[in-house]
Amino acid sequence: MRQLEDRTRAAVISVPDASDRRANGELSKFRRQVHESLNRRADALFELAEAVLCADGPVRSIAELSLVGEHRRGHGSGYAALARGTMDIPRLQTALSAASIPRAADGRLVLAVDVTCWLRPEAHTSPQRILCHTYGRGKGQHVMVPGWPYSVVVALETGRHSWTAPLDAVRLTPGDNAANVTARQIRGVVDRLIAAGHWRPGDPDILLVADAGYDGPRLAHVLADLPITVLGRMRTDRVLRRPVPPQPPGTLGRPRRHGDEFAFGDPNTWGEPDVTIDTTTRLHGPALIRAWDRLHPRLTHRIAWAGHDGALPIIEGTVIRLEVQRLPSGAIPKPVWLWHSRTDLSHTEVDLAWQAFLRRFDIEHTFRMLKQTLGRTTPKLRSPEAADRWTWLLLTACTQLRLARDLTTDLRRPWEKPRPAQRLTPARIRRGFRNLRPQLVCPAGVPKPSGPGPGRPTGTPNQRPTSRHDVHTVTSTNTRKPNHSRNTKSSNPRPRRTG
Repeated sequence: MRQLEDRTRAAVISVPDASDRRANGELSKFRRQVHESLNRRADALFELAEAVLCADGPVRSIAELSLVGEHRRGHGSGYAALARGTMDIPRLQTALSAASIPRAADGRLVLAVDVTCWLRPEAHTSPQRILCHTYGRGKGQHVMVPGWPYSVVVALETGRHSWTAPLDAVRLTPGDNAANVTARQIRGVVDRLIAAGHWRPGDPDILLVADAGYDGPRLAHVLADLPITVLGRMRTDRVLRRPVPPQPPGTLGRPRRHGDEFAFGDPNTWGEPDVTIDTTTRLHGPALIRAWDRLHPRLTHRIAWAGHDGALPIIEGTVIRLEVQRLPSGAIPKPVWLWHSRTDLSHTEVDLAWQAFLRRFDIEHTFRMLKQTLGRTTPKLRSPEAADRWTWLLLTACTQLRLARDLTTDLRRPWEKPRPAQRLTPARIRRGFRNLRPQLVCPAGVPKPSGPGPGRPTGTPNQRPTSRHDVHTVTSTNTRKPNHSRNTKSSNPRPRRTG
């Protein structure tokens, strides 16, 4: 009798509160939406994601995921589902955007975009491989390795942690222009966020943070009709232009389009900054932030602007220079140049801008989590379509971990430090997801019993050899606008002398 009372008391104590039930309901709703977005071999694909979430340790093999208790199918069902299954990508994108989205400290949405590569240097039978730019594979060298590059967009959160909200992933195919693909991707993400009610008229603009590999002024010009602000890093060798000074009366000739130069590498061209912030940070020591207003790049009819008709636009913004005393890694700090697509920034807006850019590096933690823990680049898939399905499954798994932050219990190892619930890493949330799973909706059906297929008879050679594919480049080479101002052939050619 006393044992029955203890069990009843424990059950009453473990009843979740209203916030936990609401979070549990949101997570179950998201799982149901994910299953409805899977078409062919939906149950096998869904249980493959379940095995990723409930496995002990990093994912080493797709076949080994069949040994996880939550995976009720054979060891060959994982690769078969990735190769022959189908999924509705637009519905998955809508489900990711409809879930709760983290926000910055001031309440605005902050998006980060970057490219992560799935390197496949030895996969000669895999089509649509592209030379990917890699770092750290040689001393002071950047090596180009064949693979599948993916452009990923995430929503950032305030605070020092490794949590982000993946919203979209697009694989770059041969011949794609990375700038155009990114612009279409960001437009789609913003439209879905507005449709989901995460942004309403009157809210602050959505902030897009990008690294130096993206053309910030180009993105700001293409996305000018959206409620979005672009903040991107620029190379240290860039040269921008100031506004044109007033033209004296009586001056002849065509008016100037660009003012004096502002060279990042020449302090003599900077002049007095419009905003100066001198602060002290915990990790980087004293920091000096200076901002110059209304600077624009001098555009030419090349590369991204090769097909632009008419006069090139003047895209003004604010240039921010961040200089710190030290780095946590001990390396020599270098100044960081940022370009903000808005002008006339106040002291507070400049202070928030450089801090928002530092949060961009949280996307690197997401890439590390996807590759090292969830095994994004572990399976040796042949087709890029199967790689897309595996990537989207892992994005939904990351979203489930984020929605389960307040529902799981920290299964701390003896050598790990105790952390509050809001400071747990995605890997530690994944450690307790198995105990949470019985309380969630599991829409996958029970597998039907079946035996292995006949396969190819022993001793019979393969009559259909796999095709080999070449490696491509990511962008097209014909990006220069033809010059029609000169005629290569004269209308009255000079006759050739015969004597």
